[in-house]
Amino acid sequence: MTLEQLKKDVRNVPDFPKKGIQFKDITTIIADPGELRFMRDRLAAIYRGKGITKVVGIESRGFILAPALAMELGAGFVPIRKHNKLPAETIEVSYEKEYGTDTIQIHKDALSPDDVVLIHDDILATGGSMLAAVELVRKLGVKKIYVNCLIELEGLNGKAFLAAHGVDAECLMGIEVDE
Repeated sequence: MTLEQLKKDVRNVPDFPKKGIQFKDITTIIADPGELRFMRDRLAAIYRGKGITKVVGIESRGFILAPALAMELGAGFVPIRKHNKLPAETIEVSYEKEYGTDTIQIHKDALSPDDVVLIHDDILATGGSMLAAVELVRKLGVKKIYVNCLIELEGLNGKAFLAAHGVDAECLMGIEVDE
């Protein structure tokens, strides 16, 4: 397995969820156990020895690999969900995205000042949802935050946007927006 093969197996869906968007569908690569294992192992290798105690996954596709990363790193899993989806007391952040405004939440007691957190999502586009997740985790006063994703959509400048806010993101692979 190689990153080039993985990139080729990501399905491009034109005009989804609206006209002009080239949606990158990861269901084609998570359906293959070899590719799923490859992604988990490659991402986990970056964070071994960094003391990760919690892996935070962003709803919804961040939930796919984040629990597997948590298990591989001997850490717990914490979900960040859309507004009104978590049952206990939460904190929230609203942010601008390509199609309007969204709000995400995390349980108020999900993380502690002793936690070293890895925030994971499937795709880094413009960086808005990832920065919102970082802001939520920062509010809980954790020791350290790492950020990663499977795919960076090159040309949308998500990494540069995050870097301008003091966040370094590690992405497994880059794919051009129109590929």
